[in-house]
Amino acid sequence: MKKELQHFNIENSYGGNQEWFKGFFMKIGGCAAETACEICIYLDLYKKTALYPFDVNNLTKADYINFASIMKPFLHPRMGGVNRLSTYKEGFEEYFKSRNEKIAFTLVEGNESLENAKNALISQIDSGYPAAYLCLKHKNRSFRDYEWHWFLINGYDESENGFFVKAVTYSAFEWLDFEKLWETGYEFRGGMVLLQKM
Repeated sequence: MKKELQHFNIENSYGGNQEWFKGFFMKIGGCAAETACEICIYLDLYKKTALYPFDVNNLTKADYINFASIMKPFLHPRMGGVNRLSTYKEGFEEYFKSRNEKIAFTLVEGNESLENAKNALISQIDSGYPAAYLCLKHKNRSFRDYEWHWFLINGYDESENGFFVKAVTYSAFEWLDFEKLWETGYEFRGGMVLLQKM
């Protein structure tokens, strides 16, 4: 079974890109803010919230960059990055409060079983919501581009070949083997932040 959520283009780009951001630290460490920006635009487009402070029906690179600057105080780059799900939740929750929107958060920590994480993600996507994913250190070098990085998951594909998820980052997407992604080989892991409108 395969399910992909709708996404959006910003001019000619599939979603946004932290390399557009202002300032060195946002370019290299703004992935938490970037993922939050993506989720806000998605929620405005498809769940009728009011989180994006610009014209959501006319997405431009300039507005997106300004939006990242607005999001920065809530999920700013720091030493070690936004390396805990609770830190991401707390910062993002403050942004929702600033926009008078109520969102329910569920944290799926990286030490959760593969089966529970998979079921939580399927339920999230089937409900029409993307997930924010944090990958920390990973022993499988095929995931080196995702290490210490927040990105969006907005689809899954389950078949006899396994369970794959659609990872969105840097204006592109890639299908990743979820079991291999989840099993990092380290004790200190990332995980997923799931959220839905209340």
